[in-house]
Amino acid sequence: MASRRCLLRLISSRLVPQRSQPLAPVSIATRTLTSLSEPVAHPAPRALASPRLYYPSRCHLATRSSGDEEDGDEEEHYDDEGSEGEWGEEDEAVAAKKPSGKTEEEKVAEAAEIGYKVVGPLGADEKPFKPYEPVFAVVQIGSHQFKVSNGDSIFTERLKFCDVNDKLILNRVLMLGSQTQTVIGRPILPEASVHAVVEEHALDAKVIIFKKKRRKNYRRTKGHRQELTKLRITNIEGIDKPETVAVAA
Repeated sequence: MASRRCLLRLISSRLVPQRSQPLAPVSIATRTLTSLSEPVAHPAPRALASPRLYYPSRCHLATRSSGDEEDGDEEEHYDDEGSEGEWGEEDEAVAAKKPSGKTEEEKVAEAAEIGYKVVGPLGADEKPFKPYEPVFAVVQIGSHQFKVSNGDSIFTERLKFCDVNDKLILNRVLMLGSQTQTVIGRPILPEASVHAVVEEHALDAKVIIFKKKRRKNYRRTKGHRQELTKLRITNIEGIDKPETVAVAA
């Protein structure tokens, strides 16, 4: 009986049409305003079990070794410095003479060990350059030896405590020679000296240093430019010079 009643109710509900309720006309603008005016319900924040603050673990961020981190910090430091000034200002700062922090006596002693002595700047009225004389000398500057004559120019390693147009005395003379005599020192000649003038501080051509280890994926390339000082020889003292005879044209 219950099943029969259910079937009759289902058939009657399908045969009798349901009345549709009329909707009130509402404009689009009204719907938009009402939808905007209604507050949007946001989900409530999820409370933590404890008031402890959570920070990201450092182990997930540190993926490089300590040496790499130091290199990265240095690169960032240099980038910041380079962004502050222009290229011209950086070149001027590099070319500026840094204070050595040494006394005058220490500077003179260090220059004497290398083999020279700074006399002072060249005057505006001085004319140190003389015509050629047939005399030569062998001088030692640092660990290098040079055979020079009056008017020659030589390049040595960068000399300290001297500027351009400074007069120098090269006091480590190993040998003197002329057309009539030759004087050899043991090892140096104490009474001989060679006078020179600093003309320029420059850099030598770049030298490439390349290192490689095969089957190790190891390659290193570096460059080096040696600092040089250009000297002009003005006079040689300590030997009898032959008298120059004027040759008629």
